[in-house]
Amino acid sequence: MLAPPKLQPGDAVSVVAPSGPFDRPSFEKGVEVLRSFGLRPLFDERLFAKQRYLAGPDSQRLELLEAAIADPTSKAIWCARGGYGAMRLLPSLRLRGLVDSPKLFVGFSDATALHAAWNARGLRTLHAPVLTQLGNQPPDVLERLRGLLFSVAAPAPLAAAPVSTFTPGRTRGLLLGGNLSMLSRLVGTPFLPSLSGAVLFFEDVGERPYRLDRLWTHLTLAHALDGVRGVAVGDLTGCEEKEADYRALDVVGDLCRSLGVPAAGGFRVGHGDVNQPLPLGAEVEFDADRGTLTFFEGAVG
Repeated sequence: MLAPPKLQPGDAVSVVAPSGPFDRPSFEKGVEVLRSFGLRPLFDERLFAKQRYLAGPDSQRLELLEAAIADPTSKAIWCARGGYGAMRLLPSLRLRGLVDSPKLFVGFSDATALHAAWNARGLRTLHAPVLTQLGNQPPDVLERLRGLLFSVAAPAPLAAAPVSTFTPGRTRGLLLGGNLSMLSRLVGTPFLPSLSGAVLFFEDVGERPYRLDRLWTHLTLAHALDGVRGVAVGDLTGCEEKEADYRALDVVGDLCRSLGVPAAGGFRVGHGDVNQPLPLGAEVEFDADRGTLTFFEGAVG
């Protein structure tokens, strides 16, 4: 996949809010982290709008996102928060300019809709903390993130902690995925990249085990998982069934085993206290026995 250019100290970064509304203090903490990296966050005050569960009307969120894509002074696009709303922008979103002049897209959760749209057009992206999460991340996450922004070198391997091996084995492919709920909602649209030949990563939040089963089964029935070479599972935050004698990870493990490919869980990526960044669209080797993702590429070129 095509990698966007690496960032340089002093570069401008466009902050966008394509999804839900957010609190300003958490946002400002994230802004300070970007500044500590030597970056210049750019944002429009309309970013702080609120319309029910959205960060302003669709037309405004789309306008600000497209302005960020088109801005020649900005070298990356960073999401302020997840929530819901990014997929509402997809039918009208113009991405043609990104192929000619790619810039790094950063975010996670609901931003999976945009990661998928970028990846489906052959562009690498960075699955990483949104701004409102960034200020609470531990130093090792921020150091890894800094490396992915400023260096073309492949990042150090990422290990599950602890690893839960569902199906043993090793495999290699492009790392693709994101939030399981969002991936499922993109089935039947032109915005879901082909997962054939890929190592699928997914995480989720607030989905009880039977809902995780439903999401996975939808992807299976739609043949969206055909050809997947491996499955790496991140955090399943707030997904437990109260008073159940099984865990969400037990259910997900059984689902992963049904594919018959190397699969493991325990990667600290997602909605938990630690959200390790992942370059989506990068070539990886996945070792399900050891619970490691070894990268051959980074997020930028």
